[in-house]
Amino acid sequence: MRAVALYGALGSLVLTALATAPAGSATPPRAPGDQPPAEAAWSVPDEDAPEARGTATAAARAAAAGITWGRCHKTENLPKPVQCGTVSVPMDYAQPDGRKISLTVSRVAATGPQKERQGALVFNPGGPGASGMEFPLYGELAEWRPLAKAYDFVGYAPRGVGRSAPLSCQNPAEFMKAPTNAPIHPDEAYKTVRKNRAKEYAQGCSLRGGAVLRHYTSLNNARDLDVVRAALGEKKINFVGASYGSYFGAVYATLFPGHVRRMVFDSAVNPDPRQIWYRNNLDQSAAFENRWADWRRWVAKHDDVYHLGRTQQEVLSSYEKARTKTERTPAGGKVGSAQLQSAFLKVGYYDAFWPRRAYALSEYLRGNDKPLVEQASPAAVGAEAEENGNAVYTAVECNDAAWPTEWRVWDEDNTRLARTAPFETWDNAWMNLPCAFWPEKQQKPLDVRTAAGALPPVLILAAERDAATPYTGALELQRRLSGASLVTERRSGTHGIGGGENACINRHWETYLLTGRTPGRHAACGPHAEPEPETQAERERRDRRAIPRPVI
Repeated sequence: MRAVALYGALGSLVLTALATAPAGSATPPRAPGDQPPAEAAWSVPDEDAPEARGTATAAARAAAAGITWGRCHKTENLPKPVQCGTVSVPMDYAQPDGRKISLTVSRVAATGPQKERQGALVFNPGGPGASGMEFPLYGELAEWRPLAKAYDFVGYAPRGVGRSAPLSCQNPAEFMKAPTNAPIHPDEAYKTVRKNRAKEYAQGCSLRGGAVLRHYTSLNNARDLDVVRAALGEKKINFVGASYGSYFGAVYATLFPGHVRRMVFDSAVNPDPRQIWYRNNLDQSAAFENRWADWRRWVAKHDDVYHLGRTQQEVLSSYEKARTKTERTPAGGKVGSAQLQSAFLKVGYYDAFWPRRAYALSEYLRGNDKPLVEQASPAAVGAEAEENGNAVYTAVECNDAAWPTEWRVWDEDNTRLARTAPFETWDNAWMNLPCAFWPEKQQKPLDVRTAAGALPPVLILAAERDAATPYTGALELQRRLSGASLVTERRSGTHGIGGGENACINRHWETYLLTGRTPGRHAACGPHAEPEPETQAERERRDRRAIPRPVI
């Protein structure tokens, strides 16, 4: 499931299910309300399994050790008052006395009086492969300040990410190589090149990851979260998981329902085991076509500013003109069609990108390539972090579940889908194709589900037109988590909506996190306002902002 920086950059899932099952699928798509087949019947996680016993052992040790807070390592680039520390977890929970790794953790203490403090609020921005180390800084944003008064804001880098036993599969410079081209309807020769590249990447993961590669999984991410909870001295966790963070948060709720105090699932992944992860990625590609159309509609609405076309089709023609141009002559010698597509994919995640990308495209077609080069060029300084995030993404998704191993299945599914959803389909396929050649034994996904009364009230936030985590996923997650409340942002597609621009959404999530009250089974909010074209002064002001939104 591909992700991009949310709140910074990796993902995707569908607003509408595919009309037919993917080639090689065992079961056809079903509506979110359908009951799972008998063979998928839920069973309680085995508390006597070696991994369960190992998690309990690791959590007890972490609770005794606590976290020694101090100055953050210079590579974290986190200013005061952020403090940092580490939490030791087993690489293999079946062997808690075996190899240990250290997860880096960050914190800013609650700003309100001690009597109002409600413990630690732990945040994960998604990925897999994104770091939450910057999360304590969010307390400086107006939308987050009421929560920052009540909670210690705690972020961490999951296993494999950043300085938490970092994983790599390829030389970062090679991974970020540019300019490159990526046709939306690839020919057989190009497909062969990408198959070979995917096979090499999977082999690189095996070579660099070694014997521990198989331990980068969503199950272990959930177990790590419980050890972090214990190290913080919290008997029960307060957790916000965005995008992929919602998935392993749901895995956590299934494994440790008695350890949950409050949980928010922002932009929820469809947790149906049959969706993890191959079918979720196909669904994601289909959904991005809808959000791509939303951006083109907006640009056409502002044709007096951008002059890219007065209809969606005319705007698409302008984009295709730019794609063809970058394929022939890379913009600034740095931006080929692959970099162009990667930059414009972000309009499907966050409409805050709409004015920036429209301006860059308009200027490029007028002969000024500087804005496009600034927005789409790979940053050499971030190559190591980008490759690290992709390595963790690949390892977790490939380890989590079985993937088709026959190229015929991938080719048929993506060729068919690209006929109606060409914008993201093949790029998404190439990102996930290493899983077809994965050298490790792949797991069976946990059947996310909680019994009635086992879990306290939890809150799900979802935008109706979210492409990265389509709305059907939120409905499915609510069905599986007994007593869950769903708050919907109507007619909107921003990915990650808590603490954002919609005051109605923020009232619901703030009320829940501060009081534990939910709005009932379902509540709805109108959409936040669409962006307006930016002036030059507004562009300069935005570029000077110091605190980023979170990242998915």
